[in-house]
Amino acid sequence: MPKSRLPLLALLFLVLASLVTVLAANNMVALPPAVPVAVRWLALLLVGAAVAPRRSLTLWIVVSMLVGIELGHDAPGVAMNLKVLSDAFLRLVKTIIAPLVFATLVVGIAGHANLKQVGRMGLKALIYFEVVTTFALFIGLAAINLTKAGVGISQAGVKEEALAAAPPQTAADIILHIFPENIAKSVAEGQVLQVVIFAILFAIGLALTPERPRRVMLEFCESLSEVMFKFTNVVMYFAPLGVGGALAYTVGKMGFAPLLNALQLLLTLYGALIAFAVLVLLPVALLARIPLRRFIAAVAEPVSIAFATTSSEAALPRAMEAMESIGVPRRIVAFVMPTGYSFNLDGTTLYLSLAAVFVAQAAGVPLTFGQQLLMVFTLMLTSKGVAGVPRASLVILLATVASFNLPAWPVFIILGIDALMDMARTAVNVLGNCLASAVVARWEGEFVDDYHGPDLTAVQ
Repeated sequence: MPKSRLPLLALLFLVLASLVTVLAANNMVALPPAVPVAVRWLALLLVGAAVAPRRSLTLWIVVSMLVGIELGHDAPGVAMNLKVLSDAFLRLVKTIIAPLVFATLVVGIAGHANLKQVGRMGLKALIYFEVVTTFALFIGLAAINLTKAGVGISQAGVKEEALAAAPPQTAADIILHIFPENIAKSVAEGQVLQVVIFAILFAIGLALTPERPRRVMLEFCESLSEVMFKFTNVVMYFAPLGVGGALAYTVGKMGFAPLLNALQLLLTLYGALIAFAVLVLLPVALLARIPLRRFIAAVAEPVSIAFATTSSEAALPRAMEAMESIGVPRRIVAFVMPTGYSFNLDGTTLYLSLAAVFVAQAAGVPLTFGQQLLMVFTLMLTSKGVAGVPRASLVILLATVASFNLPAWPVFIILGIDALMDMARTAVNVLGNCLASAVVARWEGEFVDDYHGPDLTAVQ
């Protein structure tokens, strides 16, 4: 059979399997119980054969997700034993978090020590970044608390997996818990916020250090950051096994209810991102007197690239060109856009606030508004610098929820739909950074209103 026809055949069999399953489940057609099962597994084999020649991790995650769901439904006893796959993947993820957070934060802060020379523009950009990402955080919190996408998942059979609730803490205990007493102990115990505090203080000290030792340490941290990004990519190759095992275990234990909650979470994210664009980015653009038509036409291509590739880095060159083409000076674009890729992750911040509270809701752990804020602010800090790596935010999420005494199994439910979520949040990251460069240019009085650059949409 020609390879080009295999995906179409796999799709047809998936539709057929769905139809047969629905008809049999509703007693509309009299079929032996083994027939729908056989059709579904045949469809999955065809899907696997169609995906096998491709090197797309996303496609393999989707296939493993489908196989895990089917195995959990058909053979719960076997599926329960596959939890070891998700546990092994989670252990690998936990080895990433401390060096990744440390290196990216140090490079992000100490690497921009030239903010002293840039002066006023750098301060304005950082203020803008933090204000807008804070709005994104609150919109995410409002959306997930409104829809309660994680509420209602049966806790039968998983309560023993949930980590014990933390004992009541005083305000002094909470404050002291933020600061590390031994960085090795903080890393070993997965105390992400303590690692963040250490990295920030280390980066400030490094920025105040004379040029020669500062350059040596900064180069080391840049190298460590690059290696950890590659290490993350390697670990993510195990994601299909982790996702398949986790979903097989989850469906075997709790049925299909968690998957319906995941769909609700996906719709919540898209709705929240649209609300953020309309309620925050649009008013900001109007207040800064950004020419909307020209801006929208210019960002359409880089935002589309980010949506399709789920990588902000892939869209960066075209985004910089696009902003120059509507009148943002090159020196402002060259500073604001790369800095924004570390400090202005609007879509990622909103996603993390949704996902973190979803995990708590799914686990049946009530969180006060203050606890939610502490957790999402921790996620916002630890996510700095990871915008260019697809699914790196899941690494941050997994480690952080564990440090807040939340179980990891709801995160694997999210991982099953993460590719669809990643597309939207990455597109909003790029859109937010494009707008940031235009706003800072206007704030500096250097936006050229009547500038008309080359038509970037023209065929080259």
